[in-house]
Amino acid sequence: MAIKITDECINCGACEPECPNNAIYDAGATWRFSDGTELHGVIDFGDGNTLNADENQSAISDEVYYIVSDKCTECVGFHDEPQCAAVCPVDCCVDDEDVRESQDELLAKKSWLHAEG
Repeated sequence: MAIKITDECINCGACEPECPNNAIYDAGATWRFSDGTELHGVIDFGDGNTLNADENQSAISDEVYYIVSDKCTECVGFHDEPQCAAVCPVDCCVDDEDVRESQDELLAKKSWLHAEG
């Protein structure tokens, strides 16, 4: 599963630089699939949907930092544990029960984001 940031977030920003996928954004900030990844131009999600990785996407939250679940790999392939949760001083980086992914799916997402294999 991906990680989410709860509304207990104090907007300290400790988590943002720790994310190897650049999946964490400040409240209200737009985001792009190309931020911190090898994705550029039109990307195919494999389900018939495509998107330009370089286009700004709407902020997911305008109140607290947020994590883009489509970019979150729980740090699989990079670290032994999610780094956002490890550095969060108020423990608001938690499992997102709405986004369930296996270890293999997380590794595949990492490879997709970083153009491996």
